[in-house]
Amino acid sequence: MTEPLYIAKSVDSDDYPALLPQMANRHGLITGATGTGKTVTLQSLAERLSYAGVPVFMADVKGDLSGVAAAGTLTPKLEKRIQELGLEGYTPFANPAMFWDVFGTSGIPVRATISDMGPLLLARLLNLNETQSGVLQLVFRIADDQGLLLLDLKDLRAMVQYVGDNAKNFTTEYGNVSTASIGAIQRGLLTLEEQGGNLFFGEPMLDIHDLMQIDGNGRGVVNVLRAEKLINAPALYSTFLLWLLAELFEQLPEAGDLDKPRLVFFFDEAHLLFSDAPQALVDKVEQVVRLIRSKGVGVYFVTQNPLDVPEKVLGQLGNRVQHALRAFTPRDQKAVQAAAQTMRVNPKFDAAAVIGELGVGEALVSFLDEKGRPGITERALIFPPASRLGPLTEDELQAELANAPLHGKYAATTDRVSAYEALKGQAPQDAADTAAAPTKPGRPGAIPPPTQPAGRAPSFPTARPETSGGQAARNSTARTTSAAQTGTGGLGGIGDMLGSILTGTTGPRGGRREGVIEAAAKSAARGAAGTVGRELGRQILRGVLGSILGGKR
Repeated sequence: MTEPLYIAKSVDSDDYPALLPQMANRHGLITGATGTGKTVTLQSLAERLSYAGVPVFMADVKGDLSGVAAAGTLTPKLEKRIQELGLEGYTPFANPAMFWDVFGTSGIPVRATISDMGPLLLARLLNLNETQSGVLQLVFRIADDQGLLLLDLKDLRAMVQYVGDNAKNFTTEYGNVSTASIGAIQRGLLTLEEQGGNLFFGEPMLDIHDLMQIDGNGRGVVNVLRAEKLINAPALYSTFLLWLLAELFEQLPEAGDLDKPRLVFFFDEAHLLFSDAPQALVDKVEQVVRLIRSKGVGVYFVTQNPLDVPEKVLGQLGNRVQHALRAFTPRDQKAVQAAAQTMRVNPKFDAAAVIGELGVGEALVSFLDEKGRPGITERALIFPPASRLGPLTEDELQAELANAPLHGKYAATTDRVSAYEALKGQAPQDAADTAAAPTKPGRPGAIPPPTQPAGRAPSFPTARPETSGGQAARNSTARTTSAAQTGTGGLGGIGDMLGSILTGTTGPRGGRREGVIEAAAKSAARGAAGTVGRELGRQILRGVLGSILGGKR
């Protein structure tokens, strides 16, 4: 069984609170006011998970978490802290890291398709009301039924326009289509495009398994989302992370209780996830958080105030690190009481009183024990990470990107035939195959020993030889299809009558009555997808948060 992950030293005793790897998928919460040390705690915890062989995903909204990829520096202040904590064998070291960026400028491009994002998350992203969300659901349903692929923003805009232009034809089967709602959706899509959404939506889509890599030394890769620019579009930031969480939930198989998680997901600025979110979405998030544990994924919310997280979700978070809160307002005072009441009582101190007295780098810590019970809350000093406290330089970041084995896989976009081409009647263009990117060597060097409590150091795996190599980029090929057009001639007399029965007629008010052939053709088209826009080859099933379930995208 993997050794405990020590991240702090108790102020009142010689105890070292530790996160048990087998309990890391029971989720957690890191809270505290600005400047109290939440980011350092996040980095320190991510580093220890990585050393234990657990891949990590975290968003870097301030730009200072990129230092996780570089070794730290022993400053006089840090040396004093090490002595105060009683650490021995402290040796700075770098962590294996991969940098991602929705906009593709300071990391590996990360993309999703419109179809996979689904109508529920897109409605939140576009800030639609209930009526408008219903129309968007209808648009997706029509696209699914007709086998039209929605891959990027131009596909969705074309589909919305198509539904709006043909609203009367869909009313009896799908319900009313409001012209005002169609307009609101189109305006929302234009706004999203101005925020850079056109860079996020498209192919190749992120393969979640690329976030769960282990390096040649058995350490989990730390995936850092470069979010300094993305955070300026809060809806896009929170919706992207929600989509990623939904992907993990829908795509990963059941794993049961593991010795350590497959992946730990840190959701920084968690208040953006729940701010102004409809109750239906909050309920879905609570369901995902509750059930994703069995997939081997741990979710850790990082935010200033514990009240930022809904009570139902808060109850799922077993591992707690509570930094200082400043109770200047009634809401702050309520937050202090809420934080104290949700942690196991320690008779040595009053948690509500101590929360306001905590210094920088100090926290109330409670982790689940081996039986899943909350540990007694300890007032503790958080260990400093062995990696750099601060960002990488621009040259260092560019070097990391140049050596990223996955960069070639995601660098170039592909634009295969989808709803836009099908609805606009444009001839598809053959896309050139993306050349396989050469493998890049990994970071050389053996692993130095991790930070260990003096006299209580657990046994860690010995350093293994560094291996080099990467993953070759996958070739992406744009699909091309052709559709045959058929024509009919006038027969006259009985022929006209038979023709109207078979092919349908148009009434005096413009109403359309389906003929036998037309009805049969529509039924066949919906039952088995083929040709342009019907590449799904199956009925589309959507998961809890609206993402596509299983199979190929």
